Amino acid sequence: MKAQVYKDSRDQDYFDKFHERARTTEPNWVYEAVRVVTVLWGLIAFRMRGYHSERVPSDGAVILAPNHASFMDHFFAGAFIRRRVRFMAKSQLFSKPMEWIFSPGGVFPVRRGAFDEDAFVTTYSILERRGALVMYCEGGRSRTGRVSDRARPGIGRIALQSGAPVVPIAIYGSVRVRNWKRLQFPKVTILYGEPMRWEQIDRPTREQQQEVADAILGEIKTLYGELEQYGPKGVAERVRAERRAAKPAGVA
Repeated sequence: MKAQVYKDSRDQDYFDKFHERARTTEPNWVYEAVRVVTVLWGLIAFRMRGYHSERVPSDGAVILAPNHASFMDHFFAGAFIRRRVRFMAKSQLFSKPMEWIFSPGGVFPVRRGAFDEDAFVTTYSILERRGALVMYCEGGRSRTGRVSDRARPGIGRIALQSGAPVVPIAIYGSVRVRNWKRLQFPKVTILYGEPMRWEQIDRPTREQQQEVADAILGEIKTLYGELEQYGPKGVAERVRAERRAAKPAGVA
């Protein structure tokens, strides 16, 4: 895996146009085109399967919080829900020609290694317009393939200040997605958790932000542990059993 680059030497002004677009407009046809390609790629190459996607609210602001091990994770997280999902990407990716895809597709930049308040403003704008946002507790991609032990506080700040529900998501198998270059295609499984929500706080302390972020990460680790323990097939069987048990008597 290539070393992560945290500093972007370009001025903040360069990214103003991307934030403005994300704050004022919805993703256009580029989003749908990319979604079709990535979902088909996931289903065919990685035998992608998703469980309990009905736990994601069908309307209103929501934060989707998956673990992060692959560049495909934001596509995996949104593959089994009908809503358009937005996400922030490291600012280094916003250069031609990729910025012509990212910005129309609803992606906005974040300058890692800097206090990027613009990224937070854009995030709140999307949630205020009842949008769905993908945000990672761990910040960047895991370098070990394991879910991190400690979350970054940013997701806690956003959850508390916006009051939006957070859906924890475990993505299992994506750490090996990059192996497709060696013609190795791992099976990817996505397990959605129950929504979590906290009372809205205008100015949460750093400790409050961290506490919420750690709670979200704890749920992600629980879901991921379930996938590790039972395996994708075992989880599929458990989900089917839950659905059969939930059916009213006499319903086939």
